[in-house]
Order: sequence, then C-alpha cells, then structure tokens
Amino acid sequence: MNTLAIVMRAPRELELDRVGLNAPGDDDVVVDVQFSGVSAGTERLLWSGRMPPFPGMGYPLVPGYESVGLVVDAGASARSRIGETVFVPGANCYRDVRGLFGGAARRVITPARRVSKVNEQTDAQEAVLLALAATAQHALAARDANAPELIVGHGALGRLLARLTIANGHAAPTVWELNPTRRSGAKDYRVIDPAEDERRDYRAIYDVSGDADILDELLMRLAPRGEIVLAGFYDQRPNFSFVPAFMREARLRVAAEWQPEDLAAVQELIAQKKLTLDGLITHCRDAAGADEAYRTAFEDPSCLKMVLDWRTCS
Repeated sequence: MNTLAIVMRAPRELELDRVGLNAPGDDDVVVDVQFSGVSAGTERLLWSGRMPPFPGMGYPLVPGYESVGLVVDAGASARSRIGETVFVPGANCYRDVRGLFGGAARRVITPARRVSKVNEQTDAQEAVLLALAATAQHALAARDANAPELIVGHGALGRLLARLTIANGHAAPTVWELNPTRRSGAKDYRVIDPAEDERRDYRAIYDVSGDADILDELLMRLAPRGEIVLAGFYDQRPNFSFVPAFMREARLRVAAEWQPEDLAAVQELIAQKKLTLDGLITHCRDAAGADEAYRTAFEDPSCLKMVLDWRTCS
C-alpha cells in the first residue's frame, strides 16, 4: 500500500511524492484524508530548519497534525469506525520516511483510539482547526488557571483563544496585534496596537506570538502575582529580566500539548453553538500545489490558516 504525501526532504525542500505505507493492524483505521491544515508554528519551523531538537526529528519527513477524512477500512477490532468522518492528529505509518507529524497525506493509517469523530455540526474543512482549538482549550483548562485578560497575537490561535475564553463564560479579553491587517475579524472582543494600551494591571496574559523577546514587555503590564502563559511555540530561548518579575512576584506557565479531553470539550462547545470556527481559514489550495501553498502559509501575512484539499489526489 502507498499514498501521496507531503515530503520535506530538507529545509525549504518540499514536494508531493508517493511513499509506502505500513500494513494496518487489528486496532488501526485507514483514513482517506479530505483536508489537512498547515501549521504556521510547528510546520514553519520544520520547513525553515529552525525546529529545536525534538523526539523523532529528522528529514525526510511527512509533516502535519491537522487532518480530516473518511474512515474507509479498518482492522478486525475497529470495523465499527468505517464510514466515520474523523479528525486525525497525525500518523506514523510510513515505510520510507519519518512520520513527524505525519498527517499531510492522501491516506493515513493510525490506531482507532487516536482519531475523533467529527460532530455533524462541524464542516469538514473547518474541522482541521480542532487541534488549534484544543491547544487553546488546554491552556485555559489548566488547574488553577486564570482566564486571559490580555492575549498577545491575533492569528488563528489567538482568535480561537479569545473565542474560547468567551465560550467558557469568562469576560472578553483584550488582544494585542502589531500587524494592522490582522486586527479585523474580532468576535465580541477588541484588538488593538500594543502602543495604544496603557493598562499595567493584567492578572493573566497569554502569549501566542512566538516572540521569545517579549517577556520583559509583558512583565511591565502584569499585576502583582499575575501570570504569564506561554501558549505558542518558540524557536529561540525565552528570557526576561529578573527584577520586574521579582517585584511583581510573577508566575510563568508553559501550556503543553493538548489532550483528548481538550478536543472533546471543544467539540461540545461547538455542538452547544457556543463556539464557531468560521472566518479562520483564509486560504485553501489543492494538495498538488503544496509547495506554493506552504510558502503562502509562511510568508503571506494575510494568511491566517492554509488548508490543503486532498480530494482530487489519487
């Protein structure tokens, strides 16, 4: 068995190629992918060669962990899943290349327990955003977490974090965005240039900018005993001056990878019509044009979210 997949041969060397697949086991499902998202964080670092050392890292690799597709076959223990539209958070099913994170392919094979059925209320294309939404939910759902009063960054993750803050019953946050073209599209919260904000008593600041040099600025905006949450991904070492942190008795928290319960919570909020995923996908390209699509995703500031359409690939 084989499939078409996005293969990163080396930094900035990407192509659509046919790769071999491992045979499915009794507990596996075979998914024909319809759409996959391009991550502007993790995949940008893989594409540019700036990804910090990471378990399983190495080229050539198949990227991607935001795939949605139809279960077309399954092992003996997973036959009941056939026919489901599912979200696939990546796969490690390839014979000749690394599966980090392995979701950007026309067909993937993965354990049935790793895929989640997509709610009927969720459009298949928009469902690629479930991983980002679950990432935001994970940051919010940590034990003793304070909801964000300030979010730094109004990309797709920042927008989902703001929407989820409101969907979970918290007050609408303020969002900082340096790029004027990204300040539109807010839903019941305000987006401003940081230079216009005079507030210096935020109790919880969530940074999704990926800017490792921003902590000193955020510390100056923090209330005493306030919390800064690093909810993005950083390719440089974050650092900060100790004295402002000491004076405020600041807390620093890193939000890690989302868990299945975060995805379930997001799906429930969508089913209850408290959360929508609309307006976040700005670009969609046929998977055959993957090289141009990835460059657009990483180099065009108007691109919030790029989605690849696999339905015409065979």
